[in-house]
Amino acid sequence: MMLRDDALEYHSRGRAGKIEVVSTKPCQTQRDLSLAYTPGVAKPCLAIQENPDDAYRYTSKGNLVAVVSNGTAVLGLGDIGALAGKPVMEGKGVLFKRFADIDVFDIELNSHDPDEIIRAVKLMEPTFGGINLEDIKAPECFYIEERLKAEMGIPVFHDDQHGTAIISGAGLLNALEIVGKRIQDVKVVFCGAGAAGIACANFYIMLGVRRENIILCDSQGVVYKGRTSGMNPYKEAFASDTDARTLEDAFRGADVFAGLSKANQVTQDMVRSMAEDPILFAMANPDPEITYEEATEARSDLIMATGRSDYPNQINNVLGFPFIFRGALDVRARAINDEMKIAAARALAELAKEPVPYQVMKAYRVDRLQFGRNYIIPKPFDPRVLLWEAAAVAEAAMLSGVAGQVIDIDEYRERLEARLGLARKVMRVVINKARKQPKRIVFPEGDHPPILKACEAILDEGIAHPILLGSKTRISSLCAELGLNLQGVDIIDPKETDRHDHYEQEFYAMRQRKGVTMQRAHELMLMRNYFGAMMVHLGEADGLVSGLTSSYADTVRPALEVIGPRPGVKRVAAMSIIATKERLYFFADVTMNVMPTADELADIAILCAKEARRFDVEPRIAMISFSNFGGARYDESEKMRIAAELVRGRDPSLMVDGEMQADTAVTPSILEEKFPFSRLKNGANVLIFPSLSSANAAYKLVQRLGNAEVIAPVLLGMRKPVQILQYGGFNEIDAINMAAISAVEAQGSDA
Repeated sequence: MMLRDDALEYHSRGRAGKIEVVSTKPCQTQRDLSLAYTPGVAKPCLAIQENPDDAYRYTSKGNLVAVVSNGTAVLGLGDIGALAGKPVMEGKGVLFKRFADIDVFDIELNSHDPDEIIRAVKLMEPTFGGINLEDIKAPECFYIEERLKAEMGIPVFHDDQHGTAIISGAGLLNALEIVGKRIQDVKVVFCGAGAAGIACANFYIMLGVRRENIILCDSQGVVYKGRTSGMNPYKEAFASDTDARTLEDAFRGADVFAGLSKANQVTQDMVRSMAEDPILFAMANPDPEITYEEATEARSDLIMATGRSDYPNQINNVLGFPFIFRGALDVRARAINDEMKIAAARALAELAKEPVPYQVMKAYRVDRLQFGRNYIIPKPFDPRVLLWEAAAVAEAAMLSGVAGQVIDIDEYRERLEARLGLARKVMRVVINKARKQPKRIVFPEGDHPPILKACEAILDEGIAHPILLGSKTRISSLCAELGLNLQGVDIIDPKETDRHDHYEQEFYAMRQRKGVTMQRAHELMLMRNYFGAMMVHLGEADGLVSGLTSSYADTVRPALEVIGPRPGVKRVAAMSIIATKERLYFFADVTMNVMPTADELADIAILCAKEARRFDVEPRIAMISFSNFGGARYDESEKMRIAAELVRGRDPSLMVDGEMQADTAVTPSILEEKFPFSRLKNGANVLIFPSLSSANAAYKLVQRLGNAEVIAPVLLGMRKPVQILQYGGFNEIDAINMAAISAVEAQGSDA
C-alpha cells in the first residue's frame, strides 16, 4: 500500500505527470517573439524547404524521439489500453532525457489495428529523428516494426524486443568468458516466446549461439517441429527437432537459461539439472521465473541475472535504448541495424571489465564492484555508459553505411562527455592539458579506499603520477581487496622513510623563529599533510591533494606553513567553479578570506582570471555588491568599486567592472538596457564577492536551488600547487579534478 500511495503522490504532486516542454530560446521581448514566430520563423521554413537536411540545423528533429505505444503489453500489466499506459511512456521520456539528453514526445495510439498504427507513425516522420516502439503485444509488434523499418527513413526500434536482447547479450558474453565456455557450444533454453523472447533468441544467434542449440518454450511447453497449437511464423523459426516437451525437459544439461515470461516458472530441481557453471537469466518483471535466493541455494556455481535492482546483475533496458538512440541520432542514422545492436552489446560487455568509479559504488551503496560472477554488466548510473555505448553505436552506423553523416569518434566522445554536464566538459579541457605532461601529485590520505580508486582512474587516464602516503602493507592489502591496479605508484610511509630526518631539519629551519621547536618539527613531519607539503616544497612532488579526512583549516594550515603563497600574493584565496546547464562561472572567495580589503579583492580577482584561462575561458569580472554603480553609497559598495579600479590599474587587459548587483552581472540584457556604459560585455563569468559569507552562501545556494554542478573550491595563489578536497562531501571525481588542476598548474603559466 505504501508503494502505491508513494507512486500516486509522486505522479500527482505539483505539475501533474512527469514531463514538460521547456523552451531552449528566450522569449521575453518583442524582438524575441518576432524571431521565434512571425515574421522571423519564415526564414528557417524556407531554408528547410530548399534543403530538408536543414531541419536538423533549425529544429529539434535531430534530438527528438517519439515513444509510441498502444498499451497492449504494458510492463507486467498486459493490455491496459493506450491511456492507462501513458505514465509508462512519460517515464520512458524521463529516462531518455536523464541518461542521454534526448527529448521525447510520448504518443499513445488508441488502436489495436497494426496497419492503423503503421500509418499513424509514418505520418509523423517529419517531426522526429527516431521512433521508439513500446509495449505493443506480440506478434503484432514484429509486423509493425518490420514495416516501419522498411518504409521510414529514420531509426525505428522496438525496445521490448531489442533492448532486453542487447543488455542480456552483453551479460551473456561476459558470463561465458567467466565460466570458460564457447558461445557456439552452449545449449540455451528460452522461456517466453513473445517479443522479448524471440528477439533475444535472434540476437544470441547473431552473437554466435547456434540455432540448433536453442530450445524455445512458451506457455504450452517446448516449441518443437510439428507442433501446431499456439504457433506463429516467429515461433516456427525456432521449432526444435527434440524429444523434450516441457520446460523441465529442456532444462536438463542446459548451459544457459533466458527467462522472459512470468514468475514461478522454474524450480530448484530444474536449476540443479543444468550443466556445470550454469548461466541463469531470470528476467521476468517484477518477479523473476525463480527467486535469486532459491536459485543460489540450488546451485553455488551459477551466474544469475534478474530484472531487479536489488540483486546482482540487473538486466535493465535503460542500459540500452537511451544510448543507442543517442549514437543513432548523432550520425543521423536511417536505421538501427544489427551491427549497431551488436556494437552496443559488446561495448557494455567491455565496460563491465573496467574499474568501477567510486561514485557508482556510492550510488548503489556497495563497497566493491568488480568484473566477476556478481558483476557482468555495468550499472545504469555509470556515466561512462554514454561515452562507450553511444560512440560504439555511432561508429557501427558509419561502418555499416546507414549513417547520414560522418563524424570523428574521438571528438564525438568529448561531445558526449559534455552532455553529462558542463563541468565535465570544462574539466576535460584541463585533463587533456594534464595528460600532455603528467606531474607527480602526492596524496597524504593514500590508505583510504576512495583515494585509491581515484588514483587508479588518474593512472588510467594518464593525468598524473600519484604518490601515496601511508602504510605500504595496508595500501597493498586494500588494493588487493578492492581489485585495484596501482602498479608503479610510489608509496611512502612517513614513519619509516629515511627522508623524515631531512624534512624535520628543513621545517625547523623554516619555522624556528615562529615558535617551532625541534621536537615539534619531529612530531609534525610524522603527520602526512606536513610531510606531503614538504615533498612539494623540496621539489620531490609537484603538487598535493588532500582533505578527505580532515577539516579545510587543518588541511590548508600545513600547506601555508610549509609551501606558502606565491611571491607577490598577499592573500591565498579559494574559487568555486559553478557550471549551470549552459554557462560556467567562477565565484571567489569562498573559503579563505572572511572580510578582504579592496586591495586584497583586486588580487583575488586577478588570481581568478588567471585560473579561468587554464579552463580556456576568457574572464569577464564583476565586483558584486547590493548596489549598482554608485546607486547606494556605503563602505561595502565603495570597497567593490575601488577593487574594480585597482584591477584595471594592475592588469588593463582584463574586462572588469563594478560595483554591481549579482543579477546585473550575469544578465547581459540588464547591462545593455540600464547600464550601457558598463565595461562588461555579454555578462560576467567571474564573480568577486565582498565577504566570505556572501561568496560561500551564493555558491551553495546556486548549487542546491539551481541544481548547478560545482567543482570543489580551487586554492589560488600558492607558491606550488595545493588543492583541498571537501571534507565529508568527497566523491572520486573531486580527487581526479583536483589532481588534474594541480598538474596543469605545475606545468606553468603557459599550460
